[in-house]
Amino acid sequence: MCEKLLIFQKTYDLLLWLYPVINRIPKSHRLVLGKELEELGIALLVTTVKANKVRGQERTSLQLQISDDLDSIRILIRLTKDLRLMSIKQYAMGAEKINEIGRMLNSWMKVV
Repeated sequence: MCEKLLIFQKTYDLLLWLYPVINRIPKSHRLVLGKELEELGIALLVTTVKANKVRGQERTSLQLQISDDLDSIRILIRLTKDLRLMSIKQYAMGAEKINEIGRMLNSWMKVV
């Protein structure tokens, strides 16, 4: 299935990293910020699976959705850092994972 798709594996790894980070966010922020991060991460993973199964314009549309979700996660991770709800080290780790997925997505979008 999708386990062989490298971008799926990296997205899955991002989610595995993200859940403990979300769980450490104070409850007052976890209910909104944490929930949004969780929902976007899951949507990113599911959309990656869907995009791998289709071709043509439908794939391109799903890849653009993946890009949008990735950008949203990037912004929310930065907000989490700026609100001091995660450390600089955690932010650097998350940004690295997100950037890697972004590079893979750009390469994937270039493949016909």
